[in-house]
Amino acid sequence: MENIKANVMIDAKGLACPMPIVKTKKAMNVLGAGLVLEVQATDKGSKADLQAWAKSSGHQYLGTIEEGDVLKHYLRKSSGDETIEKKHPHVIQNSELEGKLQSDKLVILDVRESAEYAFGHIPNAVSIPLGELEERMGELSQDTEVYVVCRTGNRSDLAAQKLAEKGFKAFNVVPGMSQWTGKLNVR
Repeated sequence: MENIKANVMIDAKGLACPMPIVKTKKAMNVLGAGLVLEVQATDKGSKADLQAWAKSSGHQYLGTIEEGDVLKHYLRKSSGDETIEKKHPHVIQNSELEGKLQSDKLVILDVRESAEYAFGHIPNAVSIPLGELEERMGELSQDTEVYVVCRTGNRSDLAAQKLAEKGFKAFNVVPGMSQWTGKLNVR
């Protein structure tokens, strides 16, 4: 594994979501088809974020190597025909969600990392980090609308797509916790 050769390396160390994805998108836009990009990051959530982004954008996620605190993510750019990024069609604004909070017919799913959730979350929100969503989907009911929130709306978009593929009625909440003005619980 030590002999992985990347054509381009970008430094996203010290940056939190959505910045590793933003830098990756910019780098992918100028990278040639079939070439490999190495993204160095320290945000533990970047692994799940980049895997999900690669899947939604048509690029190939090759894997991640951990070296101390640094995560080295490897992605291969697909041909131009494959790179149409999908966005989840069902979107709701923070203010709209705030008006629905009294209903017992909805679930708020917070897909940020557990540390982000601990420092402030919407009351009664269920915490399932994006990287754990596949194996923990069974904790959610398909009979209830799921409002997915993250810090900026990027991870939640990817999570809402995953949920919709499995038959859930999911909504992406934007712009997310970075601009949430409603009530907050702190763990």
